[in-house]
Amino acid sequence: MKTNLIALAAGLLFGFGLCLSHMADPNKVLAFLDIVGGWDPSLALVMGGALAVFMLAFPLIRRQPGPWVGATFHIPDRHDIDRRLMIGAALFGLGWGLAGYCPGPAIAALAINPHEAILFVFAVIVGGWAMRVMDTRRVAHA
Repeated sequence: MKTNLIALAAGLLFGFGLCLSHMADPNKVLAFLDIVGGWDPSLALVMGGALAVFMLAFPLIRRQPGPWVGATFHIPDRHDIDRRLMIGAALFGLGWGLAGYCPGPAIAALAINPHEAILFVFAVIVGGWAMRVMDTRRVAHA
């Protein structure tokens, strides 16, 4: 129960921050991505602020014996760049550029613009499901 409450609080705080910084507004995001038109660099400050917090906090977190909740930290152990990563990154970038949403802000946008965000969230869920089905088939045939 404690883990779920902490996850809920963290998610609400993250979603609030996304809405407050307008990262859940696809028009603001698309203006940031439009570097040859009416470029709006303000989201770079949001991303830079998040990166600064991460850079300060991550070394402190790594020195802790474990997370406050959960058995272990989940830190990626792969550092290679393979075909699947490149294709996934390209699809993510295309989706972000076309819709102005990425998954986190899209979920936050459900609270402020549900009619528009619900289609994107649904597409992310279907895409994740399709990838899982394809992975299962790939492993079964290997």
